[in-house]
Amino acid sequence: MMNNAKDYLQTMRNCTFITSGSFGEGLVMRGSDLDVMYVCKFAEVCEDKNVYFKPNITYFEMEAEDCQPCFVRLRLRYFTGRFFFGSFLEEMGGNYYLSNAKLKEQMTDLRCPTIHGPCLSDTNDTLDIALCFRSTSWIPQAQHWVTRSNNSWPSYDVKKSIIQHGVLFVPIGVKGSPKEDLDWRISFSVAEKILIYSFTHTQFLCYVLMKILLKDVIAIDLSCKELLCSYFMKTIVFWISEEISPSVWKPNNLIPLFMRCFRRLLYCVEYLVCPHFFVPENNLFENKINKYARVILLNKLHILNSYGWKCILFSDQIPNGHKLTSRLYKDQSCSHIDIRKLLFSRIFYISYQAHMRSFDYEKAIHLILSLESSKIKYLYLHFMSKFSCISDQFQPFEFTSENKFTYKKYNTRLSSLLQNMHHDAVSGWLMLASFFYKRKQYYIALDILQYSLSKCSSEKFYHGMNASPEPTCIIKPEPFEEYVDPKAM
Repeated sequence: MMNNAKDYLQTMRNCTFITSGSFGEGLVMRGSDLDVMYVCKFAEVCEDKNVYFKPNITYFEMEAEDCQPCFVRLRLRYFTGRFFFGSFLEEMGGNYYLSNAKLKEQMTDLRCPTIHGPCLSDTNDTLDIALCFRSTSWIPQAQHWVTRSNNSWPSYDVKKSIIQHGVLFVPIGVKGSPKEDLDWRISFSVAEKILIYSFTHTQFLCYVLMKILLKDVIAIDLSCKELLCSYFMKTIVFWISEEISPSVWKPNNLIPLFMRCFRRLLYCVEYLVCPHFFVPENNLFENKINKYARVILLNKLHILNSYGWKCILFSDQIPNGHKLTSRLYKDQSCSHIDIRKLLFSRIFYISYQAHMRSFDYEKAIHLILSLESSKIKYLYLHFMSKFSCISDQFQPFEFTSENKFTYKKYNTRLSSLLQNMHHDAVSGWLMLASFFYKRKQYYIALDILQYSLSKCSSEKFYHGMNASPEPTCIIKPEPFEEYVDPKAM
């Protein structure tokens, strides 16, 4: 919910933001980076030759001929108005195709100078940005998935939502392919997020345990480190979820369900086959694991399998098996989240840095007024306050003249500063006090400082702030003029 609210506020006229990866799915995993997808809104990918062309939109047609499953080429079909993609195109057979290599090379900058697969990465390897395009229609390659499941998961409503969201195309081709630079991988990232949001708590726990097993137990062996990835774990949990009735996913079945997922992983490695969940013709293990690496990995998995479910205890994130088993038979339908821990986490702080952009204030206000849930309203207010704080850092406090325009600017600035006070109890008030100080309204500034100190406690600090061990007080001189109580503003 927090990611979706933040993404919605940051979505702009030309670009949609989607927080993806583990963090986008609702997981704060140790050592995880932040994955963000920037979806271009002034270009679309189409498959239907009779599509209606909207003005000022560039259209690319997908071509799957001679491409491996889950990959297509994007051929320029139609454009009007300003054209942004000329330097990214490559001519082939009289047609122009969008080059994934040219796009990534020309979009690197000081913040994200490194190309990492389909993404641009920052220098600290904490942020991955994928520039992508969207098709609003469901693609033929995944059409069989719509009618495949017979066990009520995912539900009809979930499938309908997934189909309505369409698919994305990310800039990476098949390694070693003759046309590698022109291939684009079909991404079901949004569909996978929707599926994970539909998980029961037991499904979610099973998914988390598989990811922990990979990162903390399997991948610590250097000979196995690069052989498997968390996407394989997610795919396996999806397949098991589709095969088993939703009624089986109960807390008291967590251990056998986890072991079923683990043994499916062992089977996939043994036979070097892991079908993509939406496009089974795409074997995710193809050209990923050679025969020698397979023997080493298989031996590792067989050893872990001999420990049964206790293999997960090799992870230091689960130090006590008794605590794990003691909770299995309790009702886990409602999970509890440490919000403060999440807000102060490294990954959440990085997500703010990645989204330091202006937002559509009017759109946000209309959305908040239309929401019925007070909890979601407060989420949007928190992020609006946070983004106001970021933008306020770059605005001047002083106004050079006194006229109607300055008066309007003063009120706008004050309104933004007041909005800035909803994400913590200190920094917003201090900035407001600084504003009145620069305006030479000293008593208002002093009163605000005193009020902020009265609200100051460790759990209300902004990220990275620490409390002084010494008590702080403000000695205020006797007022000789009337001043406005800021709490009455």
